[in-house]
Amino acid sequence: MSLRLATFNVENLMTRFDFTGYRNQLRQDRVIKLFEVNNEGVYQQLEQARVIASTDDTRQMTALAIADADADILCLQEIDNMAALQAFEYGYLYRMVGNGYRQKYLVEGNDSRGIDVAVLMREETRDGQKIELRDIKSHAMATYRDFDLFDEEIGKTNRLDDKIFKRDCLELDLRIGGVPMTLYVVHFKSMGNPRDGLDGRQSTLPIRRAEARAVRRIIEDRFGAGHTAKKNFAICGDMNDYQERVDVIGRRGTGYRFEHRDEAESALDVFSQDGFAENVVRRREPLDRWTLYHARGPEEQWLCQLDYLWLSPALAAANAKRIPEIIRHGQPYRTIFPPGQEVERYPRAGWDRPKASDHCPVVMTLDLI
Repeated sequence: MSLRLATFNVENLMTRFDFTGYRNQLRQDRVIKLFEVNNEGVYQQLEQARVIASTDDTRQMTALAIADADADILCLQEIDNMAALQAFEYGYLYRMVGNGYRQKYLVEGNDSRGIDVAVLMREETRDGQKIELRDIKSHAMATYRDFDLFDEEIGKTNRLDDKIFKRDCLELDLRIGGVPMTLYVVHFKSMGNPRDGLDGRQSTLPIRRAEARAVRRIIEDRFGAGHTAKKNFAICGDMNDYQERVDVIGRRGTGYRFEHRDEAESALDVFSQDGFAENVVRRREPLDRWTLYHARGPEEQWLCQLDYLWLSPALAAANAKRIPEIIRHGQPYRTIFPPGQEVERYPRAGWDRPKASDHCPVVMTLDLI
């Protein structure tokens, strides 16, 4: 019996317009900055027109990426609300995959912009096994006090009774053809601005580390510390951190070279350091594990993995010969691919937009025992 599991940050699947750019230049879209707009009402009209004009192409590509993943269970990040998810599924995804994802789950989390994690599930796997939700639990209200995770580093930006998860950890207790399977869907704290002489990744690392520790505690509380290895669980989502990256060195006119490097520390060491779970994407070649291209000019560009399927030891061992797929057809043309990895982009993909997302779906077929 097999299950096809995927995760995908679809990037701002919103039902709301953001008009804050009129007063905050940092939030204003670049195309509107080309024009002199002195009236807030006119600005709102222009912003609405801009978003509507670009969204249709974007969401067609998002749906194509999901269709190519062809997952039985799809873990999503950056969903505005259930209405947005339903409108996207009916208006776009249905045209790609038909009436496939009848089970939809979303719980409002903590993100200040209102973007949440969500799960789409078929009623049955592709080989006809029933997918049954037994229980769903949000951990959005968990605090640093609850898990005794408050320390000096956390105290620089948070208080003792602040919530640990900046979005949520959504726990789903499933039965797949009668076999138990537990999913933990997360979207960790994003890399922020530099602070205290640290870059954005390092300055926010303590928060993501606490989120990872909280996820681990939730799993250990569920199954018993020291008894998790034999259970079927997966931790899925955008974790906004990486243990390795590929530096992209060069320019368009002169060509590129690619250098793999390991990070000295990562929030994700909480999962990997003692074999608690396996990042199965590391089964791919080192230059071929990335799910996101980052660039701030030619002097700062790299490829890294932000999107993960962490499998329990039991689940990883049962699928020791399987390798996850990364769907990159929805990337824009500005994304620099190492040699041999180039793919045909979806129709109407642009230099940097439209695109399916700035992230790539990660999907893997799993045997359940």
